[in-house]
Amino acid sequence: MSAQDILFIGGSGVISAASVRRAVELGHRVAVLNRGRSDERPLPEEVELLQGDIRDPDAVQAALGDREFDVVAQFTAFTPAHVHADIARFAGRTGQYVFISSASAYQKPPLRFPITESTPLRNPFSAYARDKIACEDALATAYRDQGFPATIVRPSHTYDRTSMPTLAGWNDVARMREGRPVVVHGDGASPWTITHSTDFAVGFVGLFGRRDVLGDVFHIMGDHAPTWDQIYTWLGEAAGVHPELVHVSSDAIAAVRPSLAADLHGDRAHPMVFDTAKIRRIVPEFRSRVPFWTGAEEIISYHDATPVRQVVDAELDADLDRMVATVSG
Repeated sequence: MSAQDILFIGGSGVISAASVRRAVELGHRVAVLNRGRSDERPLPEEVELLQGDIRDPDAVQAALGDREFDVVAQFTAFTPAHVHADIARFAGRTGQYVFISSASAYQKPPLRFPITESTPLRNPFSAYARDKIACEDALATAYRDQGFPATIVRPSHTYDRTSMPTLAGWNDVARMREGRPVVVHGDGASPWTITHSTDFAVGFVGLFGRRDVLGDVFHIMGDHAPTWDQIYTWLGEAAGVHPELVHVSSDAIAAVRPSLAADLHGDRAHPMVFDTAKIRRIVPEFRSRVPFWTGAEEIISYHDATPVRQVVDAELDADLDRMVATVSG
């Protein structure tokens, strides 16, 4: 496919930064609109930075003017209001608007496996997921009523070297290295699809400029679905230890720390395995290239080399001890 003019809204996050790099590698002309405040994932030098806050209409107008783009990739829309603003802003100015939704939007608990793009959307536990569903509804209506060229993407758990995928983040690694027990929700045997950002980027950018995906929905995640016990164990091995895992029910975890309830009941507590046939038909080169045992080594190496990332939350640590006590006591 020939080079296209691509606008990324965001561009510095876990999945957007990898997608920017992929688009540059494929020879596209890439512009990124963001506030320019993050240097954790530097943009390739080929990228044009358009500095502005997407929530500030005047700043967006100043940054974009009347420019048109072949593709607009939106990573920072989380509510229907955000989407409606984009529909008004980009109607007639882009050939494709790609919206990042979330696999969290799928029915919880799921009633059939594997999960496909036609699995019902309903998540009574997560406000974030419900807002993403409402965003999708707005885009579906705009496509039907006015031909707004939307493509919706639903990623699942996507990570890079900066991401700590376990429930307690760096606290878990610190506890592992101290020989203390680590809390794993449920029985640890539930499969969980986890996808490296560079793998996601292949599928995502592969959708750009395709007229046959307008008005359609794709989830983009790999077929690598280790159990939670495996995820914690591989992270511990990358940290140089064999961790002691303690299984605590999601209800017991939420009782000690209610802020975790939505994440658990609305997502992590359920087995999440997806049918990826649809994206692989459109983007044949998309597949899982980075297994989590390799990703875990990246994560630990990065955190060990970045002291600012090694933050132990003392209050959370005390809560983890209380969770362990519900089992051992």
